Amino acid sequence: MRISLPVILVVVAIHSMSLLSTRGGEPKIRVGIIGLDTSHVMAFTKLINDPKAVGDIATMKIVAGFPGGTRDNPSSWDRVPKYTAELRKSGVEIVDSIATLLTKVDAVLVESVDGRPHLEQVRPVLAAGKPVFVDKPCAGSLVDVIVIFELAKKQHVPIFSSSSLRFGPHLLALRNDPKVGAIRGVDVHSPCSLEPHHPDLFWYGVHGVEMLYTLMGTGCKSVVRVHADGSDVVVGAWADGRLGTFRGVRDGSYSYGAVVIGTKGTGLADKYEGYQYLVMEIGKFFKTGKPPVTAEETIELFAFMEAADESKREGGCPVSLERVLTKARAEAAKKL
Repeated sequence: MRISLPVILVVVAIHSMSLLSTRGGEPKIRVGIIGLDTSHVMAFTKLINDPKAVGDIATMKIVAGFPGGTRDNPSSWDRVPKYTAELRKSGVEIVDSIATLLTKVDAVLVESVDGRPHLEQVRPVLAAGKPVFVDKPCAGSLVDVIVIFELAKKQHVPIFSSSSLRFGPHLLALRNDPKVGAIRGVDVHSPCSLEPHHPDLFWYGVHGVEMLYTLMGTGCKSVVRVHADGSDVVVGAWADGRLGTFRGVRDGSYSYGAVVIGTKGTGLADKYEGYQYLVMEIGKFFKTGKPPVTAEETIELFAFMEAADESKREGGCPVSLERVLTKARAEAAKKL
């Protein structure tokens, strides 16, 4: 009897899962990290590899890391030695290539702080059929964001990307707060430092935009941006008449917050609640293959930020998301 290659691959994958490292008799999903140039590397590893971890976090174990790093970005390249050494000291194996890492893991975290290499780092992961979480920013351009999700769709590989701000319990509670009622508008603020190789909001403003979309949902049609050296204000107009605003701060309080205006009242989320809620979602995602954030929402929020850049270039004129998406999809088609 001849056995087809797909069947063999499935059997090998199942066998691999059965050989995962264990604690307390529970099987662990072996996780590899690509990009050791951000504090997220150790923050996530400490949560996941904690012997006292429980629930969905306890289903994983970080077993390997590939340093990566982007030479022309000091915020990346200058951090690689530190976080590589810390990860190695924690007992995680450091490997010299993504190809090697993929032979040792069942799932992947792309943690490179610079979004530009994400597409090329994700390609082999998707080709290997490994579920993958891509940390913020999903990519260094809207074009690459679209390509990443199209490749994942074509290869039937689970993927999602998100800021940790999206999953804070106080923020999520505002979506269904009976004292607030139906959400009619949202004003968010977050730090918004700039990095010359990324569209302005991609680098750090993405945190606040993630909060905005968590509360408003998809459906933004156009944005207007007002830019100053110390801050940015972006107003998005949703198709149902609602308005959502993002204020990016560079010369004020380094904090995160959201004010929700509802049909019955207002609500406030005004603190950062940590990485553990994102890591819980990652564990659940690796276990179920079901992304907690849709590709459509992630693409739209990056289109929101790209349209904000275009509005800045045009002196604060309104820019439609469909306009930037049409252009980006045409460019993405060339990379697929």
